Amino acid sequence: MLLTRRTRWWRAAAAAAAGALPCLAFPAPGAWWSAYAVLVPWMLLLRCAPTGRRAALEGWLGGAGFIVAVHHWLLPSLGVFLVPLAALLGLLWIPWALLVRRLLGGAPGAGRAAAGLVLVPAGWLLSELARSWQGLGGPWGLLGASQWQVPPALRLASVGGVWLVSLLVVAVNCALVLLVAVPGARVPAVAAVAGCAAVTGMVWLWLPGPQVSGGLRVAVVQPGPVGGADGPERRFEVGEALTRGLAGARPDLVVWGESSVGADLAARPDLSRRLAALSAELGAPLLVNVDARRSDRPGIYKSSVLVGPGGPTGDRYDKMRLVPFGEYVPLRPVLGWATSVGKAAGEDRMRGTAPVVMDLPGGVRLGPLVCFESAFPDMSRHLVREGAGVLVTQSATSTFQDSWAPAQHASLAALRAAETGRPVVHATLTGVSTVYGPSGARIGAALPTSASTAAVYEVPLARGTTPFVRFGNWPQGACLAALGLYCAAGGVRALRPAKPAPEPSAPPARTARG
Repeated sequence: MLLTRRTRWWRAAAAAAAGALPCLAFPAPGAWWSAYAVLVPWMLLLRCAPTGRRAALEGWLGGAGFIVAVHHWLLPSLGVFLVPLAALLGLLWIPWALLVRRLLGGAPGAGRAAAGLVLVPAGWLLSELARSWQGLGGPWGLLGASQWQVPPALRLASVGGVWLVSLLVVAVNCALVLLVAVPGARVPAVAAVAGCAAVTGMVWLWLPGPQVSGGLRVAVVQPGPVGGADGPERRFEVGEALTRGLAGARPDLVVWGESSVGADLAARPDLSRRLAALSAELGAPLLVNVDARRSDRPGIYKSSVLVGPGGPTGDRYDKMRLVPFGEYVPLRPVLGWATSVGKAAGEDRMRGTAPVVMDLPGGVRLGPLVCFESAFPDMSRHLVREGAGVLVTQSATSTFQDSWAPAQHASLAALRAAETGRPVVHATLTGVSTVYGPSGARIGAALPTSASTAAVYEVPLARGTTPFVRFGNWPQGACLAALGLYCAAGGVRALRPAKPAPEPSAPPARTARG
């Protein structure tokens, strides 16, 4: 089928718009329920693409549309560079688009439809896994993350991480496509929806939840927006005043947000003494975050530092995974021009070399993460396997204060809590600060972006190990195996010699009767 020029342009625009629709399922729109049908328009377009080349183009455009829509709040930092970045990442959806056309296109029989219900979600997960590499931006905007406030989905995350949730969400979208467009495939489609519901129900009803054992009183200090040339000093003073106001609350731990201290504590003993005095006054250690050039080695680090009544305890974690363009510019000799069109980092931050688990008084062990790192399931899993009983994310999204970013970032902590079976404290400079229990349920009220305050949370601790902590990202292996078998079967069919066509039989001889 040949497309007219007008139709080609219409389909291209429709693909980009359809690819952008999943943004509605994430905060701040927060229409989480739409995730189970939001891919249907895009998939209906792909399945009727006249050629594989056309499907690849529309998969690429839809993927680029998705990246721009979910990450549009990055425009202040990236400027126009967001467009070529989206175009690059959009390429990751091409294999998925080809699978949609091949397995769900036309009038598939029951066998091909059933294969599509398995392999199309696997193809989607492949794109999520590829862009989850830190060098490509990290795992922000994974489809499964849209279900951060749905208790059955959080329980699924404890089994297979956010990846398993993504798989089931895409499988439901595939089933809806078959129900809408392929009457002959309604039996496997209904079976797929029923299977997803049954798996979710069994996990929800039968998998034991976290075993709560004790608790921790954690105070979160959120100073709010503080600007100007003396911003770091003023931010420290506001945080100090809010912390002093906690006297009498008897917290076990006080957490400040990312970049809450703007000078190296070794180079500024006056700041170290003020923090130690606060710790002594409250009878609790402070976890602060230092964003400064270190005095003992070259470069700027972002570091979680634990401070007790005697000053810094020696427990320090240097951020390992940096935000592309926000904290470093990839291939700076080539892409350094990005600093002239946005708020990209003028100087690259330095990376830490290893995760750190810190010991708190009373025997509880703390696993710190800094900002962007809460998006990576493997980092929180590693900390829990190393013995962390509570995870703390120190963040600052003040650059994106009035965008969807603060709510999106805060929601990630719910998934990390559910995956690991450990509570997560998400402390920010300017909101949204929040705390989630070991099942992923919110504890207390979140601190909005308009607040300059401190709050104390009763954080339940838990013991035991979730399947995700024990086995890791096993959905990745299952999907790669399924796609590998599919490709191998296709290769075998391609190499198999074609059967020779039967020779036409000779017409029966006619005899004359004499």
